[in-house]
Amino acid sequence: MFAAGSETSSGIVLWGMSQIIKNPKVMEEAQVEVRRVFDKKGHVDETELHQLIYLKSIIKETLRLHPTVPLLLPRESRERCQINGYDIPAKTRVAVNVWAIGRDQ
Repeated sequence: MFAAGSETSSGIVLWGMSQIIKNPKVMEEAQVEVRRVFDKKGHVDETELHQLIYLKSIIKETLRLHPTVPLLLPRESRERCQINGYDIPAKTRVAVNVWAIGRDQ
């Protein structure tokens, strides 16, 4: 789920925690889910991680709002085309803004 590198993982954790702190109901529901899944064992066990559906949703939402790479690597158009009414000549470098897509209504 995460790209390689410690900055990526730590960034997601930081943004995720900041989002959870701003939303106490979300934090409470995540705590309830974690306790429901792991309280019987008394420790976090990798075999039960698949049961953390709500927490996985929080991680996905964090990645949507705060992508680790806001712009994808540029591509070069092979031929002339039109995107949303904009003419894109052949051999034009185009970059996808992941950050903007994640915030598009």
